[in-house]
Amino acid sequence: MRFRHPDGTVVHLAYCTNVHPAETLDGVLAQLRDHCEPVRRRLGRDRLGIGLWLAKDAARTLISDPAALRGLRTELDRRGLEVVTLNGFPYQGFGAEQVKYRVYQPDWADAERLTHTLDLARLLGSLLPADVSEGTISTLPIAWRVGYDAARAATAHAALTTLGERLDALQELTGRSIRVGLEPEPGCTVETTGDAIAPLTAVGHPRIGICVDTCHLATSFEDPDAALAALAAAGVPVVKSQLSAALHAEHPRLPEVRQALAAFDEPRFLHQTRTLHAPGDGADGAPPGPAGARSAPDATGTAPPGAGRAPGGLLGTDDLGEALNGTGLPTGAPWRAHFHVPLHAAPAAPLTSTLDVLTATLARLVGGPHPVTRHLEVETYTWQALPPELRPRGRAQLADGIAAELTLARDLLTDLGLKELP
Repeated sequence: MRFRHPDGTVVHLAYCTNVHPAETLDGVLAQLRDHCEPVRRRLGRDRLGIGLWLAKDAARTLISDPAALRGLRTELDRRGLEVVTLNGFPYQGFGAEQVKYRVYQPDWADAERLTHTLDLARLLGSLLPADVSEGTISTLPIAWRVGYDAARAATAHAALTTLGERLDALQELTGRSIRVGLEPEPGCTVETTGDAIAPLTAVGHPRIGICVDTCHLATSFEDPDAALAALAAAGVPVVKSQLSAALHAEHPRLPEVRQALAAFDEPRFLHQTRTLHAPGDGADGAPPGPAGARSAPDATGTAPPGAGRAPGGLLGTDDLGEALNGTGLPTGAPWRAHFHVPLHAAPAAPLTSTLDVLTATLARLVGGPHPVTRHLEVETYTWQALPPELRPRGRAQLADGIAAELTLARDLLTDLGLKELP
């Protein structure tokens, strides 16, 4: 979906296909037929943007077989679909019965991450619509924090520096500009937008910036205005934004709230849980480490004070079950969990979602005189991880839900003064 910003800029809205995980090219082609085209038809659109996820095996097939790549491009055109952005965060196995920590491998200290990302950049350059000259890729925020030391930080920095050089060369060769955004996520070396400033300014390449995921932003209790202002002041570009909402529990000490949260404690994905804490609230003595409440991690450099961080700091656990099992996470302030809940359907009381954070972030990103980013992607990959009574029953209900999310996002954009294009 395309929108005209009041300044004349075209802003793209897509939905991410990692909700339909497929490891092979045949699986990707089936996604287009069984899921993406039906969503487009429900929206009554001639053209629908998708944020394509290409796992390692699918990407390698396309890189090694030009005919297969041409076939994918033809299939996209035939089904009324276009691609301007890729989700390069998951590498493989995103549809496995248990993903959890595996999604952070390989990280940017592993040579395979650079190889895979460059493959994606070359593929995206070939998949861009004829009238679009820039594509974007979101990627993991350097590494999971555990085991990440100075030596691995130096290796990751070198890889990102090489990435920038290769992206420059790609544009010289093809005329297509591809940019890559680190996607801050709780528990990683880059947990917040503030954490991203030091490593990205150290790399200092205009094609490498940040992907603002609004679920992650909310989970870490970041203020959208402060976070985006700090990025702008540091000269860190917002490459793309993923529109998503986190799970919010206002009163986690109540038994009924904990019971409601427990329904979202599922075995496939990691649902990092965070709460604000203030000095003297009794939280400072909580046990550190993955199995207990801990302070939010720093990045490979020290983030400027107040650069998108919540006042008073954060405590958190690596998963929702750990928070519920009494590992020291304070219950006197709201909890937020990294669980992408459908944008249009907040969970029933006593829980809710952080749609308000998404709305405030979107206003800052595209509601001003000029858009901060031109690529937006709805990313609710957890439809089949919802409590059983909330999961879609079959393809039709899933397509209905995704179409409803895109409709909500469209309405938010038009309320901000953007005009939907044919």
